[in-house]
Amino acid sequence: MPRYRLTVEYDGSGFVGWQKQDNGPSIQGALEEAVRGFCAESVSIFGAGRTDAGVHACAQVCHLDLARAVETDTLRDAVNAHLRPVPIAVLDAAQVSDDFHARFDATGRRYLYRIVNRRSPLALASGRAWHVPQLLDADAMNAGAACLVGHHDFTSFRAAECQAKSPEKTLDRLDVSQHGDEIEIHAAARSFLHNQVRIMVGTLKLVGLGKWRASDVAAALAARDRAAAGPTAPPDGLYLVGVDYS
Repeated sequence: MPRYRLTVEYDGSGFVGWQKQDNGPSIQGALEEAVRGFCAESVSIFGAGRTDAGVHACAQVCHLDLARAVETDTLRDAVNAHLRPVPIAVLDAAQVSDDFHARFDATGRRYLYRIVNRRSPLALASGRAWHVPQLLDADAMNAGAACLVGHHDFTSFRAAECQAKSPEKTLDRLDVSQHGDEIEIHAAARSFLHNQVRIMVGTLKLVGLGKWRASDVAAALAARDRAAAGPTAPPDGLYLVGVDYS
């Protein structure tokens, strides 16, 4: 059975997340239905990351097996045709080795979190960024972010329902930059805990508001207690922007 890797973008609004669940539509489920519509095969699609409800992706990676070989352009275009008008698009399809696994072979995952920092409400970016009307200090947020880079126990920055066996992760990148009224937070690691990026963002917002200092972020990390960190930022501003493979 030939195996194919798909690179997919989607607007996560209105979905329960990547993974199939009983309480609503999922990205995984929509893709599997589209493949079934194309070739009448019931397939299982495996993603590189299980994005939460409302989280978006610019370049999610997933894989599937088909009973027979098809041209990769045909696979991409046919799946896209059966996805309409769902806000999911296959950007690329490639045939890969039989042992390729989108999740377990990934060596890194990169996320972007968007904050629009202005008084006026969002029109174009509604549902695609976190609107924070209070003035934020992006430089102070960046100093706080630096406290979290490296290998740490991130118990303070994981959701209570996180199923990871260990809270220890190596955060390769976490930086904050401002571009006009938009603040971008970039995060990169081999893997993340459940809600880790959103909790880090919610914590950095406290720094940006002047309620916390960078030292408070370091103290929250050292506490190894979810109650010590800041709130969980909403999913609207979070994007999976890339998955890396060796």
